[in-house]
Amino acid sequence: MALAAEIKTQLNQYMALLENDIVIKVHAGDDDVSKEMVELLDELSAMSTKITLEKAALPRTPSFSVNRVGEDTGVVFAGVPLGHEFTSLVLALLQVSGRPPKVDQAIIDQIKGIDGEHHFESYISLSCHNCPDVVQALNLMSVVNPNITHTMIDGAAFKQEVEEKEIMAVPTVFMNGQPFGSGRMTIEEMIAKMGVSVDADELTSKDPFDVLIVGGGPAGSSAAIYAARKGIRTGIVAERFGGQVLDTLSIENFISVPSTEGPKLAASLEEHVKTYNVDVMNLQTAKRLEKKHLFEVTLENDAVLKAKTVILSTGARWRNVNVPGEQEYKNKGVAYCPHCDGPLFEGKDVAVIGGGNSGIEAAIDLAGIVNHVTVLEFASELKADNVLQDRANSLPNVTIITNAQTTEITGDSHVNGISYKDRETEEIHHVALQGVFVQIGLVPNTEWLDDTVERNRMGEIVVDKHGSTNVPGLFAAGDCTDSAYNQIIISMGSGATASLGAFDYMIRN
Repeated sequence: MALAAEIKTQLNQYMALLENDIVIKVHAGDDDVSKEMVELLDELSAMSTKITLEKAALPRTPSFSVNRVGEDTGVVFAGVPLGHEFTSLVLALLQVSGRPPKVDQAIIDQIKGIDGEHHFESYISLSCHNCPDVVQALNLMSVVNPNITHTMIDGAAFKQEVEEKEIMAVPTVFMNGQPFGSGRMTIEEMIAKMGVSVDADELTSKDPFDVLIVGGGPAGSSAAIYAARKGIRTGIVAERFGGQVLDTLSIENFISVPSTEGPKLAASLEEHVKTYNVDVMNLQTAKRLEKKHLFEVTLENDAVLKAKTVILSTGARWRNVNVPGEQEYKNKGVAYCPHCDGPLFEGKDVAVIGGGNSGIEAAIDLAGIVNHVTVLEFASELKADNVLQDRANSLPNVTIITNAQTTEITGDSHVNGISYKDRETEEIHHVALQGVFVQIGLVPNTEWLDDTVERNRMGEIVVDKHGSTNVPGLFAAGDCTDSAYNQIIISMGSGATASLGAFDYMIRN
């Protein structure tokens, strides 16, 4: 496998940044994946005198570990880390060589303080845009703490292992042989799952904010930047910084940026926010909002944050279809990201619930991987753009069924079928398949507000042209509001509007 010229150019640039010598221990066989891996490693070692290759016995064939001289770091790649994992390989080489990671020192200190031995295994697909964050976080933890090891396992190269463990979603992580988590996880989330968390008293003791933003997606990030630029005390409390953008693959309608990916945009948002004096409190979920002399936001850990004004930018999440079997078989055949999890269903039969743009795009994407796709649309006709409908209808392995009300997702240890009712004849049909992808739109994350603020029948917060709610001093922005459209660029604009509205409110009151 000869690397593309562009990749070789990038690698040469990165190899020049290696700080110290590293040893790559290689365990290969005669299979095609082993040959591809060895060719990649040979090209790497030819690019830098600081890289030495040596044969070694590792548990999986093919695999290789990246080590300091005379020391096993516990960073292992089983498979060929190209595709979305190319960056994971580069970062592992740089960090093992001694180049400091771009992570807050507080996080480094938390990792160093983790006691006990922790051996992680992450199962990924090279087309998954969420997997690299997990792989890179676990590799970093292995580099920083000698009691932590991590092996990245390409599911396509180790299909039997994936099937034996009944892994049907990526990334899936095991710790010491036991399930640890699945889906996208940040390094902060993983540290928290290991029992390290921010003290509630530490949060409660913070001085009141001029503006407290609840939610760290595009709207919240924009609001924070606009507020901080006014020189006022600004804080963001977020369940996960980046919000739903983290689950978005291709973004091609963000003006001035022809193409990017969600995780990359989310990282840029966080980096931009942190260039200002903004107190970012990540992995914290708000559960109650009260207006007293100041606004008080109570978090799940019972910490209480106070502020003169509050901007709600809690965004939205994928809507569940809410039928029997959906929750039971989540990550066991029920999935929400066709691009991430699609490769795990290679050669199998799947269904897509939803006939909007997301649903039909998912069907087109999956059709190139799976054996057959059945699209179930509740309405009498598809809502997707005509160009997408034409493309889907042209594919021989896509069947589109309208007037179909999903009634149940069936299974044993994992999904084995889906039932739907024909809304015209009332007849119940069952389709045998192995996977179901739910693509039926969004629901705002506003349930926790109860009657604190005016919301419409869909749960969206009602705002005016200044981003103001019906509560003085309380503002809202983004997908959690009654905005006409849910788009990243619109959320950013509404975040700026709400922030300027909050500033104007403060100077007038």
